[in-house]
Amino acid sequence: MPMWADVTLIPLISVILALLVSGLVVYFLIGENPFAAMRIMVNGAFGSAYGWGYTLFYTTNFIFTGLGVAVAFHARLFNIGGEGQAYVAGLGAAIVCLLMPWPHWSLALLATTAMTALFGAAWAAIPAYLQAKRGSHIVITTIMFNFIAASLMIYMLNNVFTIPGSAETASIRFPEATHLPNAGEFAGFLGFRASTPLNISFFLALLAAVFVWILIWRTRLGYEIRAFGHSETAAVYAGISPVKITMIAMLISGALVGLMAVNAVQGESEQLRLDFVGGAGFVGIAVALMGRSHPVGVCLAALLFGMLYQGGAELAFEMPAVSREMILVIQALVILFTGALDNMVRMPIEKLFLALRPKGS
Repeated sequence: MPMWADVTLIPLISVILALLVSGLVVYFLIGENPFAAMRIMVNGAFGSAYGWGYTLFYTTNFIFTGLGVAVAFHARLFNIGGEGQAYVAGLGAAIVCLLMPWPHWSLALLATTAMTALFGAAWAAIPAYLQAKRGSHIVITTIMFNFIAASLMIYMLNNVFTIPGSAETASIRFPEATHLPNAGEFAGFLGFRASTPLNISFFLALLAAVFVWILIWRTRLGYEIRAFGHSETAAVYAGISPVKITMIAMLISGALVGLMAVNAVQGESEQLRLDFVGGAGFVGIAVALMGRSHPVGVCLAALLFGMLYQGGAELAFEMPAVSREMILVIQALVILFTGALDNMVRMPIEKLFLALRPKGS
């Protein structure tokens, strides 16, 4: 089966099946018109500059977390600790923006990018070491570190990054010089307003996707990561160190996930808040699975989930019978069909391509 079919055709069919099942759920369990619901979702996500602003804001978060999980996947490592790595990276963003004077947002952006990547990588390094040197399973340790990071965030917001005289669980607002340009400033001619959360870190996410493509498919390190992921035994026989690849892959993974703090903390909220991650670390797993761990697929899958988030919020507002929980059901069905039920679509498509292959080829 050609690569394009694996990256685009199979996920597309899986999404269509998930939406069909979601439509049946909306019709039979809620009694609403599924076509009207889908129209509201699509229009809410893509029908205006307001919708595009929020859709692409969510997409930016999911690109970062999806790319991070994808790099780990290539080394056959299941990094389920994106939530914790993003939380800790948010602390790095707050340190840069609050404790250092910056004359211009561009310098602050460079420093925040480096610090969030460093903090995310550092938080991923501990589970990576435990897997590489002690044999602790990466899934268990990264899950545990999510809870540790959440507790650390609560402590820091209640004891260090506090607002004097306020009970709000958040830091003070970042200085004006650290505020990133939003879409209203660099794309106002497209109808975006100053209140849109979409900001210049969207382009940083696209650069990260290009970086991952070059890393995985155009460098020796990327070849070693993929070789190790395909067969650890063969990789060791070829002289590739499992400890080295495990550590490097997880460090890069954590760094990429940590970059979402640039978008959510410095770019959108312009202060450190308790729940700025909002489940993006877990969504990144679904994005990487659906995108087949390829940067192009990850970006497209991130856009889909951005549409589900923004369009789902509009649907819950316009059609009250469809609750937020039902939106989660639709998202879960997309994950189910693109992940757990992947072979249900893949096997018939593979047989079709085999049947279409010229004889003797």
